[in-house]
Amino acid sequence: MKRMLLLASLLLPVNTASSQSSPWTPPPTPWQLVAWMPGEVRCGGTRVMASEMRRPFTAIRRGSGYAVPASPIYRFRIDAAGRPLSIRREGMAAPWSEDVAPSLAASRFAAGAPQADCTIRYTLRATSSEESPVGDLISYSLTPQSGKLPPDGWARIQSPKVPCLTEPRPRPLVTVYPDFDKLPGTPGVKHWTMVAYDQDARGRPIHVRTAQGTGSTALDRAAVKAMRNSRFTGGATTGCLYPYWRAPITLAAPEPPAEDSLRSVDGNCPHSDDWATPPTLRYPASYQRRAIEGWAVVAFDVAPWGELGNLRVLASEPTDEFGEQAIQVLRFARKAASAMGRSGCVDRVLFKMGYGGLPPAEDPA
Repeated sequence: MKRMLLLASLLLPVNTASSQSSPWTPPPTPWQLVAWMPGEVRCGGTRVMASEMRRPFTAIRRGSGYAVPASPIYRFRIDAAGRPLSIRREGMAAPWSEDVAPSLAASRFAAGAPQADCTIRYTLRATSSEESPVGDLISYSLTPQSGKLPPDGWARIQSPKVPCLTEPRPRPLVTVYPDFDKLPGTPGVKHWTMVAYDQDARGRPIHVRTAQGTGSTALDRAAVKAMRNSRFTGGATTGCLYPYWRAPITLAAPEPPAEDSLRSVDGNCPHSDDWATPPTLRYPASYQRRAIEGWAVVAFDVAPWGELGNLRVLASEPTDEFGEQAIQVLRFARKAASAMGRSGCVDRVLFKMGYGGLPPAEDPA
């Protein structure tokens, strides 16, 4: 221990007092807000306009000197209701693109005009904290994809010098929320509103208004009303902000095909659920955020000792990512042991949301 202390003392700078009075702090890591912006849609070579094209969630890119990633291309079809289905990515996944396929699945086209052989290309937009729209910064803070929003991003949303952030800050005494279930929602879309307000000497919010939002009039009105009925400590102050959001309505998956319609006629797999280790549903997080349901039909063989092999996706909707997740769900499951093993087995994996936008945690797939 004495030797370690001696070595440490030799590493101290000569001017110890100066070092202690002016400690060095590393500069903040540069970062950008990145977003994959949707381009034009073409079906069979003809341009098709979306009635509601959803933008993917933004992410944060930290550091500098990044190479520009290739623009991802997605292929899909449009059903008679105007819903994009059979969404498939071409090539490798692009960075920060976890929400690209889910956002496309939540988009809408004109009903009554089904289309096939559709494509869309996404282009990366990267902006600094000074250049990023305040609405995008707020949206990221409410649905962070890659860590917390840095302090200089928060400073764009709300100056740290406003009286409301000066200590002692107001503390909630009565917090009122809208009845979110009674507000209109949108399948696959999270609506939010940022309420701005001041506060009188009795802790009552005044001058309550909508500062930013996604344009949901019902949510804006309900949020302003809720804030007016809330109460805080601290006396009179100005420059306060508070966000409210309405979770997405569940976007149900299209009807899955019957298992027998995709079962191999040469298989010897019985119609049974004799799982020695049942599969456990692990909902894909990017689809849970948007409350999007899906399904996949997976074929596999079973070794005599019960291990699953030769797993392959026969069909999946609304995107191929549900098929990829279904493979992961079944990969660690086990069937009961048998003398000869089995081939040509087919199983459906259904991804369904629970109440409040939460997936069932313990239900078997």
